Amino acid sequence: MTQELTQNRISNLFAQKSERLLNVYFTAGFPNLDDTTTILRGLQAAGVDLVEIGMPYSDPVADGETIQQSNGHALANGMSLKTLFSQLADCRNTTYGEPVTVPILLMGYINPVLQFGVENFCQKCQEVGVDGVILPDLPLDLYLNDYASIFRRYGILNVHLITPQTTEDRIRLIDEESDGFIYMVSSASITGSVKGISDSMMTYFERIQAMNLRNPRLIGFGINNHETFDMASQYSNGAIVGSAFIRHLSEKGTSPESIRAFVETIRA
Repeated sequence: MTQELTQNRISNLFAQKSERLLNVYFTAGFPNLDDTTTILRGLQAAGVDLVEIGMPYSDPVADGETIQQSNGHALANGMSLKTLFSQLADCRNTTYGEPVTVPILLMGYINPVLQFGVENFCQKCQEVGVDGVILPDLPLDLYLNDYASIFRRYGILNVHLITPQTTEDRIRLIDEESDGFIYMVSSASITGSVKGISDSMMTYFERIQAMNLRNPRLIGFGINNHETFDMASQYSNGAIVGSAFIRHLSEKGTSPESIRAFVETIRA
């Protein structure tokens, strides 16, 4: 681990807290183009532990209908990586009120990052205070061979995913090459399609727990209420909520009160 990574907000968070961490995802530029920092600050005020901001993409193949629609809506609003970095530029200082101190991750697909330029992307992440990224379609081998040194130079964590189909050898390699946490995908499905925690998921959770991995783990896909959050937290360090929060924003709006009410239903 480099010196830069030891100072990362994500690493620091897990050093201080190891149970029932809540990571909430939303799509940048949804419902409205300028809602990004409003939602970010609302989530921080509501007490979430990490915030995951989706980088809209025109072909989000790993996502279900809810997040796909939010991506399309955000792109139609004019959201882009350049706009997102501009929106985040002042979030870490006090110019516009209470500074954002919660760890921030950007999640999305590798193609827009490649178009932006990997080093330029990492540099902008560092400048605006982004702590890590989740790029599900970036192959591990390609990352390690071509991009890991760039990410580490700018202190940006790249969070890797595992699924029930990931082999033990592959999981061990991911654990060895990871810093921050491992994203445990609960099932081989798209986001928003999982309803509850099945017996097969429980078997998977127990298998990974028994491996005693070096890195903490957060479970995502299918976490949509207190029951599923509580169950996931028994077998990991916490969980990630995405599609359920997007639906809530669509139905209840982006006010601090609305966001707090949603977070309270998950934490209960």
